[in-house]
Amino acid sequence: MAQEVLLMDKITKVYANGFVANQDVTLSVNKGEIHALVGENGAGKTTLMKVLFGIEQPEGGRIVIDGKEVQIHNPLEAIQYGVGMVHQHFMQVPSLTVAENMVLGMEPKSKSKIFLDKAEMIRMTEEVSKKYNLIVDPTLKIEDCSVVAKQKVEILKALIRGAKILILDEPTAVLTPQETDELFVELKNLVADGEHTIVFISHKLHEVKALCDRLTVLRLGKSVGKANVADVTEADISRMMVGRDVILEIDKEPAQPKETVLKVEHLTIHNDFGKTMLNDVNFSVRKGEILGVAGVEGNGQMELAEAISGLRTFNHGDIKINNTSIKGKTVRQIRELGFSHINEDRMTYGVADKASVKNNIMADRYYKKEYLTRHGLLDHKKIDAEVDELIKKFLVKTETRDEQVKMLSGGNIQKVVVAREFSSDPDIILADQPTRGIDVGATEFIRNQLVALRDEGKAVLLISADLNEVLEVSDSIIVLNNNEIAAYIEDASKLEEYELGEYMLGVKQMTAEEVAKVVHD
Repeated sequence: MAQEVLLMDKITKVYANGFVANQDVTLSVNKGEIHALVGENGAGKTTLMKVLFGIEQPEGGRIVIDGKEVQIHNPLEAIQYGVGMVHQHFMQVPSLTVAENMVLGMEPKSKSKIFLDKAEMIRMTEEVSKKYNLIVDPTLKIEDCSVVAKQKVEILKALIRGAKILILDEPTAVLTPQETDELFVELKNLVADGEHTIVFISHKLHEVKALCDRLTVLRLGKSVGKANVADVTEADISRMMVGRDVILEIDKEPAQPKETVLKVEHLTIHNDFGKTMLNDVNFSVRKGEILGVAGVEGNGQMELAEAISGLRTFNHGDIKINNTSIKGKTVRQIRELGFSHINEDRMTYGVADKASVKNNIMADRYYKKEYLTRHGLLDHKKIDAEVDELIKKFLVKTETRDEQVKMLSGGNIQKVVVAREFSSDPDIILADQPTRGIDVGATEFIRNQLVALRDEGKAVLLISADLNEVLEVSDSIIVLNNNEIAAYIEDASKLEEYELGEYMLGVKQMTAEEVAKVVHD
């Protein structure tokens, strides 16, 4: 009979502003299992895990670990009770080695008690690495590690501190299928000893099916269901999460591309340390098509997006929007050429978090004549009517147009960004990680909106670490590897996810002549 290792019983968490994040939530996890925690953004998953890890204190309920009720006031106490958390964004110091990152806060000292014992750091890292078969190089600097190595370091950091219950928050967000397969093998090996248990948070339902034993579903702050993973389909899980059927595949007609809107010519970009991030990159995007960009993180996707949007200067080459070079132009000047942008970092570049929903939606157009009275003042009546219409059209869940954006869930913040960017009548949309970290319902909506814009004759450049998204939404795909275009797939529907991973990892590469077909005159 399964032994319960963790019980979160009737947990209630109410934030200072009155928002009820968790209401009588119950989570029961058995020893030695991989238990999925799923739900839409804003459903309360992260808050529940913050309560377990001691980052937040609940207003009601109890936590029972190994049959004993415990009080967890902070992460240090959580670690003492054997709870470790691996966050979605790596908590690492890039300039330090793997071993130095591994022992931060528990650094071994030399015999003199004055200096750090680096040899012991390396020994400790090698020991825990071999014990759990998560092999990493202890002497390598984090900034030189692959993404999957960084993920292993995060897991090992929790294990070396004695974690028996491991919380993994979106651990595969930036991994290729091959890297994900490798990680899953190691996670299954980790729980095989029966001593370790994993709580796995993911928006990728096929991963939940592939990896997990049981699942608990949260919706609107409440636990609404649990199941054995083997007994439910992806569609069943989606229905439990959002309360309705969700179409997991995009139904779209073949693209009808027309004239070129965006042209990237011989683009070369160096980062702040002089390292070449993009080398002589050439491609174009036409009206009526979605061009996807795939690649292992760190192969120039971020630099490409920043260069096109005016957030980064480039060293050589040119970028043209509607036959006009953007070199030397401001962000506003680029936007006025017919460009809109969903930035991968929505909280830094997508919204002003303390501003209202209304002000965030109007941020790119408030100065235009149609929103001013004849006296040159803002026409609030017109603005309010337009904002209300966009809130309704883009399904933004908000109490009022004047609510601070930071009070919304991640999915609804992204919808505010999408409402602004898609309603600006652009010719070219750069969608950079448009559904990262948001729920399946919001994801479905945004992907369908991208296809709708394409059908209206807009050009779309989609950069995404979600390979299913790249394959489902894109008409054509370019793959970045070693800071160059390694492949151009003219018809994305003919490409399998595993083959895409091979191009991303450099296992397969096309000829220069094949890649050159991505440039359209």
